[in-house]
Amino acid sequence: MIRLAASKAREEFANTLDRVAHRGERVVLHRRGKEVAALVPMADLELIRRIEDKLDNEAADKALKEPGTIPWEKLKADLGLE
Repeated sequence: MIRLAASKAREEFANTLDRVAHRGERVVLHRRGKEVAALVPMADLELIRRIEDKLDNEAADKALKEPGTIPWEKLKADLGLE
């Protein structure tokens, strides 16, 4: 993983993008010493998306197994739909 100042990444954007896209490097961008963002290869992003989907599905499965119901009027009110 590479740590790079955001200003440096901006100056060398094409090179930075090539490092990520073609070499598979991960780049963490920082400003004034604080990490603010990351550039990652698409394969990494796809993995993150699959993990998030799996966690969301597990949470939904768990919620579906919970007993009881929520009245429609209460749900609308809780969501501010009235």
